[in-house]
Amino acid sequence: MAFTDLHQWISEYPLLEKIIKLKPVTWINPSRKRMTEITSLPVNQHDMQEAELLWQRFAPYLAKAFPELKETKGVIESPLREIANLKKIFSGDPAFQMDGDFFLKCDSELPVAGSIKARGGIFEVLHYAEELATQNGLLSGVENYEIFDSEKFKQFFQQYSIGVGSTGNLGLSIGIISAKLGFNVSVYMSADAKEWKKKLLRSKGANVLEFAGDFGEAITEGRRATHADPKGYFVDDENSKYLFLGYSVAATRLKQQLDEQSIRVDEQHPLFVYSPCGVGGSPGGVAFGLRQVFGDCVHCFFVEPTHSPGVLIGLLTGKMEKVSVHDFGIDNRTEADGLAVGRPSAFATSISKWLISGVYTIEDDDLFRLLYLLAKSENIFIEPSATAGLAGPHAIAATDYIAQHRINPSQITHIAWATGGAFVPTEERDDFYQKGKALYAPTLK
Repeated sequence: MAFTDLHQWISEYPLLEKIIKLKPVTWINPSRKRMTEITSLPVNQHDMQEAELLWQRFAPYLAKAFPELKETKGVIESPLREIANLKKIFSGDPAFQMDGDFFLKCDSELPVAGSIKARGGIFEVLHYAEELATQNGLLSGVENYEIFDSEKFKQFFQQYSIGVGSTGNLGLSIGIISAKLGFNVSVYMSADAKEWKKKLLRSKGANVLEFAGDFGEAITEGRRATHADPKGYFVDDENSKYLFLGYSVAATRLKQQLDEQSIRVDEQHPLFVYSPCGVGGSPGGVAFGLRQVFGDCVHCFFVEPTHSPGVLIGLLTGKMEKVSVHDFGIDNRTEADGLAVGRPSAFATSISKWLISGVYTIEDDDLFRLLYLLAKSENIFIEPSATAGLAGPHAIAATDYIAQHRINPSQITHIAWATGGAFVPTEERDDFYQKGKALYAPTLK
């Protein structure tokens, strides 16, 4: 596919002009369908229910293998926190419209891996481990999965290797759970990955292979090397059903949390959810789950850095994974390491096309400003990429989306999905905070 004539592309998709110039944009998805209009997807509600059952089967193992999960009896989940103080700051800014209630889904605090990738990444490895154990007769008559923490199982899994390409957080989740089970695990990391994430992985027993290029190079090489091993299994972030399903279960957990806080979700009280987006797997899985649970009463938005709008370009042009930001002269360089992805997931984006309400982009400096404001107002720290969803209410209020859907802005429950941050070293936290403080101005750009 040739991308030499940018004028022709811009003529067909005018928003591309701003995107190519690295300007923040908001795109409303014309392909979003009502749930009654969606006849078939590659995954369904039954798959999602089966995913929840797998989590339940492995809960005894997780509680035994990870002391931090003992109290929750092996359930990996994060809190839902109201961020009223941050809303007050936003409401005092004439350039920032903020109606409705504002919450933070704190996947930044997810145990074991410290990010949303604890959902999809850990799920896929557990699914593979169960499959291997079943095929080899190790689970015959076994009801308690604590046995996965035994030497017998660890020695069995040592025969097998797992590989994954990552900008950081997915590699952490895959590396930590794979090494704990006994697999030989290799994480192929792009230049965007933070050094502390590489060190943490090595300390957990994972092999870390570094590449000077971006995510595309890391995942391509990881896929090639892993597939060359007859007993190798590659976790493919660009095309994984099981990562996607692991993320989707978050929706049923969120519904329970909303019910516990007596937060209504219906046509008059809609849910607006803003998810940071890299390759599109985790926000896509969450959006799929949310639409299954809340139907048309939930409106899901993705957010990408202005330098890495891979999913936005794929959806806007309809070319999906066949286009990369590099095709349009965009460098894919961002401080938001988990979002530094130039080409969207083929699997996830083909589903998200029908489910999400839109995508907006954000500049790196605003990520740091938001990090500073959240820490200052709520005493909550998340990593820069995870702050991207906090700008969602403003980005969508600046469009006519709410009016077109005849929604009362004061009745919206806004949820920014915080995707990572718990494992960031103290020194880096301080650096991020000081950078945000230095950049902060009364008016958010």
